[in-house]
Amino acid sequence: MYKKIIIGLLGATVMISGILAFVLFDDMFFSKEGTNDSEEAKAAQKEEAGDHREDIQGSVTEDQLEDYANEGLNPFGENLHAADLSDSDFQEYIHGMSHQKVRAEKKWGFYELHPKRVKWLLTALDQADGIHYTEEYERILTKWANKDFSSIDNDHNVIWKMQGGTVGKATGILSPKEEKAYLERQGGQ
Repeated sequence: MYKKIIIGLLGATVMISGILAFVLFDDMFFSKEGTNDSEEAKAAQKEEAGDHREDIQGSVTEDQLEDYANEGLNPFGENLHAADLSDSDFQEYIHGMSHQKVRAEKKWGFYELHPKRVKWLLTALDQADGIHYTEEYERILTKWANKDFSSIDNDHNVIWKMQGGTVGKATGILSPKEEKAYLERQGGQ
């Protein structure tokens, strides 16, 4: 009788050990913490984006774009190459450019929506690795490259939502007169 109990206990111990090993293996190798979809990653990305937004002051001239290229900088004036872009970078650049044309209660950061910047980002999509939202970025940037800004408020909100936006949702598109005034306030055109 004791033999049966001991064999039963050993069998249960082996089974529990197997289950624990599976759980640990699954957690170690299939954890979602390293993906863009984890809550921690989203919070870190949002914090990083918020820190970076204070520095975005991006009206740009053709001469500045040429200077950036000569200095080995990207069209946003940063030492960040296309192959090194992350989802966070694409989101910040697209979001910052959309501010030129959208109506929103609050806007943090601005990059002038310039055709060379749009083209560079489209090209960068083919060079950067590990980008999770490639199709969304490409859809938005392709429209903008074709001068289609008819739904730029929706484009803004797609990116804004990816970044975990809570304030500053776009509520419409600026008129040409409002856009010009916005650009002048930003120190451009």
